[in-house]
Amino acid sequence: MRIAIIGPTYPYKGGGAQHTTELAHRLAALGHDVVIESWRAQYPSFLYPGQQTISVPEGEPYPRTARRLDWRRPGGWVAAGRRLRSADLVVLAVLSPVQVPPYLGILYGLGRRARTVALCHNVLPHERKPYDQPLMRALLKRVDAVLAHSEEQAGLARGLARTPVRVAGLPPHLPVTGAGERAAEVHRRLLFFGMVRPYKGLDLLLRALPEGVSLTVAGEFWGGLEETEALVAELGLGDRVELRPGYVPAEEVPRLFAAADALVLPYRSATASQNVWLAHEHGVPVIATRVGALADHVTDGVDGLLVEPGDAGALRAAIERFYASGEPERLRSGVKAVDPEPFWSAYAGALLAGA
Repeated sequence: MRIAIIGPTYPYKGGGAQHTTELAHRLAALGHDVVIESWRAQYPSFLYPGQQTISVPEGEPYPRTARRLDWRRPGGWVAAGRRLRSADLVVLAVLSPVQVPPYLGILYGLGRRARTVALCHNVLPHERKPYDQPLMRALLKRVDAVLAHSEEQAGLARGLARTPVRVAGLPPHLPVTGAGERAAEVHRRLLFFGMVRPYKGLDLLLRALPEGVSLTVAGEFWGGLEETEALVAELGLGDRVELRPGYVPAEEVPRLFAAADALVLPYRSATASQNVWLAHEHGVPVIATRVGALADHVTDGVDGLLVEPGDAGALRAAIERFYASGEPERLRSGVKAVDPEPFWSAYAGALLAGA
């Protein structure tokens, strides 16, 4: 089958780019003729305040990649659709509603020449704007199928359009980090890792941090550091909280996880996250809230702890429980690295069903 995937890939960074790249490799390994149509310029900087690209790949780049799409050139969107008319399947990787205008241009150029799937990392953003629903409705009405990463997200998609929706859990697409030996000692240090946004609950974690426990916050701050710095000062945590703002290159990830006893994911809401698997790949237990798919990948009391979302008191109690005598070592011993093969097999099957 001739398949075109439209989405970010290297030099773009992060989970969306890693997923697009790994998906292309996986489908090609199944014998399909796969190309990636990617971006020369994906977003205006004011819509994405963080670093957009990196200079070193986080995995093996996919060789059959064209980088011609540009948010500033609508004529190029239609031209891309016309180029892809010989494809059997066109997959639109949807990470944000701001991608919808280019995708509508691509669909216009494509006509009805190929089946189309909207692969929705998020059907709607966690922090929504008034234009998000109209844009996503316009896109989902014009594709042949939707692939969502959870039943909750599938419900959102069905509420926007009558287009058939399939569900497949987001498979592992971890950056190549060269994980070293697993730490044996207890550091009394926790890690918050990745993009810092309100829905991810860093403020709850700061309020929950028990005495004698330190925290490293490593990642880009959506909208700036000032609010977090003010909260750290207000809570008197300046000597126990290390802020490391900015994107974390893959080669620095093992050192961060080696210095932590657990990764904490205090999310208020979530769809899917690679961070549980990333922590387990480095031998680190996870303390996470029961939201989205997070709870699907943490076995409470075996390789981490689960807690209800939005409750700093409950989170503090979970951290104190984690640091009970012998618990960090016991939970670390329960951590197993993920086997990606069954996840990808199911995912590819769901994506290609009916294509």
